[in-house]
Amino acid sequence: MPRTPEQFEKLREEKRRQIMDAALELFANEGYHSTSISNIAMQAGISKGLMYNYFESKEELVSSIIDSGIEIMEDLFDPNNDGVLTTDEFDFFVNRSFDALAENLSYWKLYFGIMMQPLVFEIVREKYHKIIEGTLGLLVEYYKKQGVEDPESEAFLFGALMDGISMNYILNPDIFPLEKIKKTIIERFGHKD
Repeated sequence: MPRTPEQFEKLREEKRRQIMDAALELFANEGYHSTSISNIAMQAGISKGLMYNYFESKEELVSSIIDSGIEIMEDLFDPNNDGVLTTDEFDFFVNRSFDALAENLSYWKLYFGIMMQPLVFEIVREKYHKIIEGTLGLLVEYYKKQGVEDPESEAFLFGALMDGISMNYILNPDIFPLEKIKKTIIERFGHKD
């Protein structure tokens, strides 16, 4: 029996996800430049030729992986998409960010690895700057409402702190006290009651 367009699209999305998952694991553990399309196809259990039916290039593939993570973070940061960050949304963001970090260590290993490789970072630079500008703007407004003396510096400090915590957790997930740090971040940077 022939497949419906909806069934075909669902199968196509499942195959794309399978390829992205395989590439994510390889990129995170072997590095972007060391991973070939052949390696990705083998890891995904498909032929190299079939791979090009889903992604035109390795660059498109890594960009799609990063995009999917950025979309998740955007949804966590302003879940109701109203352009305003409340204290409850701030707490939610911190909690869910650390949960996402613990749940998908390979993605975050790749994310930070890409940020440290200028040639690879060029692939996602524009998207990265767009998300950073948006989140920084929300944070600055949030800290203004909280009465922080220098909201812009506080927003940058918070972002740098979150990045640093994430990198430390990636390097030492077995010993890093993520839950304790999460509570401390919310207490120090969240509610200023």
